[in-house]
Amino acid sequence: MKQKHIFLLAIFLMLIGTVSYGQKKRAITQSADEAFEDNRYQVAIERYQKAYSRVKNDRAEKNRITYQLAECYRYTGDYRKARAYYKRLIRANYERKDPEILLYYADIQMMNEDFEEAREYYKMYSEKVPGDPRGPNGVQASKRVKEWVDNPTKHEVEYIKKINSRVADFAPTYASNNFNDLIFTSTREGATGKATDEWTGQNFSDLFYTRVDRKNEWSEPILLTTEEDGINTKANEGAPAMSSTFKTLYFTRCPNVEKKRMGCQIYKSSRSGRSWSKPELVKLSNDSTEAIGHPTLSTNQLIIYFASDREGGFGGKDIWVAFRESTNEAFGRPHNIGDMVNTPGNEMFPFLRNDTILYFASDAHPGMGGLDLFYSKLDEEGNWSQPKNLQYPMNSVANDFAIVFHPEEERGFFSSDRRGMKGQEDIFSFIIPPVEFTIRGTVTDDRTLQFVEDAAVTLIGSDGISVSTRTNEEGFYLFGKSQVNTNTTYEIVVSKENYFNEKTTLTTVGEEVGRDFVRDFVLRPIPEEPIVLPEILYDLAKWNLKPQYEDSLQGLITTLDENPRIIVELASHTDARDTDERNDILSQKRAQSVVDYLVIRGIDPDRLVAKGYGERQPRELKKDMTREGYTFEKGTVLTEEYIDELPNEEVREAAHQLNRRTEFRVLSKDYIPKSTKRSDIAKVEIEINPEDNVVQFKKEPKTGEYIMPCIINGFNQEFVYDANMKAQVSEQKALDMLNKGIIDKEDFRGDPKEILGRNTIRNNAVFVVETLRIGSKTLEDMEMVVSQRLRHPIVFGKWLLEKVGSYRIDPDMMQLTFEYKE
Repeated sequence: MKQKHIFLLAIFLMLIGTVSYGQKKRAITQSADEAFEDNRYQVAIERYQKAYSRVKNDRAEKNRITYQLAECYRYTGDYRKARAYYKRLIRANYERKDPEILLYYADIQMMNEDFEEAREYYKMYSEKVPGDPRGPNGVQASKRVKEWVDNPTKHEVEYIKKINSRVADFAPTYASNNFNDLIFTSTREGATGKATDEWTGQNFSDLFYTRVDRKNEWSEPILLTTEEDGINTKANEGAPAMSSTFKTLYFTRCPNVEKKRMGCQIYKSSRSGRSWSKPELVKLSNDSTEAIGHPTLSTNQLIIYFASDREGGFGGKDIWVAFRESTNEAFGRPHNIGDMVNTPGNEMFPFLRNDTILYFASDAHPGMGGLDLFYSKLDEEGNWSQPKNLQYPMNSVANDFAIVFHPEEERGFFSSDRRGMKGQEDIFSFIIPPVEFTIRGTVTDDRTLQFVEDAAVTLIGSDGISVSTRTNEEGFYLFGKSQVNTNTTYEIVVSKENYFNEKTTLTTVGEEVGRDFVRDFVLRPIPEEPIVLPEILYDLAKWNLKPQYEDSLQGLITTLDENPRIIVELASHTDARDTDERNDILSQKRAQSVVDYLVIRGIDPDRLVAKGYGERQPRELKKDMTREGYTFEKGTVLTEEYIDELPNEEVREAAHQLNRRTEFRVLSKDYIPKSTKRSDIAKVEIEINPEDNVVQFKKEPKTGEYIMPCIINGFNQEFVYDANMKAQVSEQKALDMLNKGIIDKEDFRGDPKEILGRNTIRNNAVFVVETLRIGSKTLEDMEMVVSQRLRHPIVFGKWLLEKVGSYRIDPDMMQLTFEYKE
């Protein structure tokens, strides 16, 4: 396996500060151990190799040095050599002393794509350490890698050649709200200072800047700052994170102080034009030796997440969180975000998206090998969901980490040391291409098979949006990408004067990949002559429509449904074997029986005319028809005289049967459909005072949060707007509402005895308010959730406000404006 001095594992994975000592003469083994403890792994490797050659007849010491060398190579990313040393230890049964060598060896084999051997060693580790989830997680991961590679996600990943160098380039962040420039970490030539990091053997890292130029190519990266006491120093700087306003940069610095152990810490610098202020320490610990890094902040900068191996964690590096009341205050005491995200392994490089989705890198959750990218969602109760792997191609058998997203689009950047690239760690871009659809087709004439020009084609969506177009001279129509939406079912209606309408349906629901739908149509001209319906037989001298012949009318029902503006005549004919008067009466009743059935099936009676023609219109055949072995030729008129000349009684009876028929023909094409249901009539709301749609609000001075008025069950209240929340009430506020009679116990979902009592309300209890008024709009029977962790009395978000109507917020005028909907 190609050697990689993986810088992230050397500095920003270990998250331990460095210490520099003057050279002293001492025993070589002790000197190597001290270099190892000081994280100077390149120095330690050289000294351990010398020490190993000098150890005689001491197998335990040789094994210990072998273990130290394996760890040095693992920490510096030289997995080929690390694997060789771990294998030597396994042959010496060193796992009896330290079973983690089985885990590390399995991890390296995963990265080397030897999944079968990796699985065996994960199983061995699980047997040795049954309480560590990394063993079974590794077994699970070794089985699913091929499946993920064979079934990639929709992400498109691209290596960015212009940005990356032959050394370490990683952990990018967007530099401005143009989203066309980046700040990232690199150990390339040109970094501040001339010293070499004894941990990695590379330059100390700095922050670099690049942007997309007019040719849509990335510019040559330059140092973000060059002045003394600026962001870049002779120490290691990296893992930057910009605030949502793009005015403040948070980053990690690992000082290199002579003869002093210093932990990595988070700093911040403010931008003014093209200048950056002197960095300030973001104090998150009173212990300067504690390792803290990889910041990411909430939109309002009141919450910070970071990585650390501080005490109180679950194993290696964990993700922690700290809060503050305003941006002018210090953060409070950090809290570990819990074992749903954190593991006995390493969780690092957090990125907070939309304040509720945490992306991070982990080498212990089930993945593909090395560090993988995961995400977890924060629910309304403050709990993190089970992390989900981003899978291939975002993840690989190598290390994949440090993701950043565009705030509104499914694109961004991440870092990886996957094979085949020129650098040691490189920056990649990713995008989920939008799922886009088109609908196209041609319209032709059923009789002539020629293209139908200027036919109207209407696309009616289940989302309530309709668009129309017309066919060109070649009968072609097209609905483009902007007109066809995802997760929508469409009805396509094609119409043209003197043609029957045609329609079909298609859906984009469940379509995960964009496609071009093709739907061709054949329009049938409306004929001048009557159209014979499929055979409908009646009992002798009867007119009741038999159930078995109702299906014969389905085609006519479909035609009437698809052509709501036509009026048709239903004509019934008899044979000539009775008096004219009796046949006229019988045929009229039979025609009326068809009309009655169509009305039952929902056809407007004003569109139907029943007409009995008796025996006065003998049938003229439009095609050859064979009955009882006799062929009646096209053009034949079945008159009494013709029938009497037929060869036998069976054929004559067949002719009489052909004469007994029901037909329809179009009488009119300009019927105006009328609404038959009161619910179909559109409701019209007269807006007496447009200002009623505007709600004035205020801002909380410290946090800048919006505080808006509302009326709950007739009582004036205030709520804090948080777009990501639904409708929540703090426990204290709910108790206050109970005590004041705004709500009562019967308003709670469930048994009040189990929910209420001892001046408390069960967390996540749901109650219903009868009326909730915001502005001039009143909502009824609205559910609210009681949260014992809620900081504000009442919090409403986008979910609730959209029930009132579409809205916009003007932070300058401090106005909430609705466009009400029913």
